[in-house]
Amino acid sequence: MSGNNKGSMVSRMFGGSSKGGSKSKTAQTPQEAIQQLRDVEDVLNKKVEHLEAKINEETAIARRDARTNKRNALTALKRKKRLEKTLQQIDGTLTTLEYQREALQNAAMNGQAFAALQGATSALKNVHKELDVENVQDIMDELAEQHELSNEIANAISSPVGFGAEIDERELEDELAQLEREALSEQLTRVELPTVPHHAIPTYSQPASASTNKANYDQMAELERWAS
Repeated sequence: MSGNNKGSMVSRMFGGSSKGGSKSKTAQTPQEAIQQLRDVEDVLNKKVEHLEAKINEETAIARRDARTNKRNALTALKRKKRLEKTLQQIDGTLTTLEYQREALQNAAMNGQAFAALQGATSALKNVHKELDVENVQDIMDELAEQHELSNEIANAISSPVGFGAEIDERELEDELAQLEREALSEQLTRVELPTVPHHAIPTYSQPASASTNKANYDQMAELERWAS
């Protein structure tokens, strides 16, 4: 590649005109600037490879002629020093380009994040235009009322109609006691009394034995305890 062609490529990379005119006034996007920096880095890296190869050649010449042709060896070392200085400058330029490219990448990422946040803010504003704090509060109050009404309806439906609320517990206890007394009276009326004998009672009386009197007494006492 000739020197003119190299100069033309570098000029285009840095925004210059191929005819040597003024620089382009069109603003670059971050992506375009990043790509331009990468193109320059590619060119410089190729230059580095060329310089390293030349340095190795000059070093080999100096080593070869160190004893036989001292003058030629010194000249080769001088060329080597100039090449190393140029290589050092290019390394510095590559470092600067790398820093600048990373800064542009970070800036582009920050710009995208800012644009996303800006869009989200705009969308949120549009949503809030359709909302009003008072209207939202009214809706929430109505919603609470409807929930309360739903609970009242559910409680009303789940309560048995006509059972429980109007019943007096004391009245039930009195009625139960009355039923117990009636049951007791029925049992007493069903007690079998001794039958009266149809044959004539003997005129003479026999003294009741002590065991018979005790049995009759025990039976009457039992009936009294049961009736009480």
